[in-house]
Amino acid sequence: MRPREFDHDEVLRIAFDQFWRNGVRGTSLSDIARDAGVQRGSLYNAFGSKEALFLQAYERYAEDYLAALQKALGAGSLRKRLTAFFDLTIGNFRAGTPPRGCPTTRGLMELGAAEGEGLDEDARQAFANLISRITALVQDTLAAGAARGEFDGNAAAAALHIITVTRGLAVLERAFGNEPQLRKIAAHTIDLVLGRKGS
Repeated sequence: MRPREFDHDEVLRIAFDQFWRNGVRGTSLSDIARDAGVQRGSLYNAFGSKEALFLQAYERYAEDYLAALQKALGAGSLRKRLTAFFDLTIGNFRAGTPPRGCPTTRGLMELGAAEGEGLDEDARQAFANLISRITALVQDTLAAGAARGEFDGNAAAAALHIITVTRGLAVLERAFGNEPQLRKIAAHTIDLVLGRKGS
């Protein structure tokens, strides 16, 4: 068996950056091969298809993002934790030059595309899995805050509300690119969820 001709992690990083900036439909394996300095055939041999490469790259992104979220949600008052969560979320949407938006929202918009052009059920499940895991992290953070007396609402409902707001923020970021507006909405959401108890 021949050794791999390229650094697998580096190819996933380069591929995900292309997918994030241009979407799956707007990215070709030739583009990725060029930027990674590898043969297009090597990508086919290693991953099988552009969609399979996207899924591996997205799963790697998801794990890194969840680790960053756990860190953001891990210290300080509940208000500080939720503020750090929104800071990370908005910072992620605004990353890149020009800002790349939310990779999950972008990917969801590519589901159900014309045959052979977009993403399939496996991708939908990957997106849903990440959103569910983020929701669970926020719910656990709210429940821990409730145990400390910082929150007296329903942690599951509040977490779902917060995640729903992040999806709206992703769309507003694409439409207007107004970061101060996004941060104002985030702060208002925290106020609504925590009320005076979270002050």
